[in-house]
Amino acid sequence: MSDPNPAAPTPPPLPEQSAADAARTVDAPSGARAAYSPADDPDDTGVPTVGGDVSQVGKGFFSALFDLSFRTFITRRLASVFYLVGLIAIGIGFLVYFVSGLLGAISVMPFNVGAGISALIATIIIVPVLTFLAIVLLRFVIEAVVALIAIAENTERTAQHTRR
Repeated sequence: MSDPNPAAPTPPPLPEQSAADAARTVDAPSGARAAYSPADDPDDTGVPTVGGDVSQVGKGFFSALFDLSFRTFITRRLASVFYLVGLIAIGIGFLVYFVSGLLGAISVMPFNVGAGISALIATIIIVPVLTFLAIVLLRFVIEAVVALIAIAENTERTAQHTRR
């Protein structure tokens, strides 16, 4: 039998090493290959960190904050601060709604016991559940933003290293 499509392109050659081997090694300053260590990975993504632009080394927070070209991201530095502030705000909201719900339920009880007990039970169940959901949503949003920034940083590094 003959080849049904003699003009078919040949497949590209295989790389020198597998993707898993490439992920475990990074370029060392001497040009030699050093083993990848997850403990040395600052962003804990499993992707080896590649040295960035020399002009960005040692760039401080305020110079990054006022970088009008948006080449330096500060989101990763501030994510834990935003999370802490969000947790504090959610905690304050919990206390305010829980205490006001309890006081409202107690103030209704002399006039309508059934409504007071219903409001008390609703406060005890609904406020903590909504607080938990708010914490989960806050964490999801912050993780999504940090992941998006990590993707942008890794894409920029990949683009820089493919321009050789």
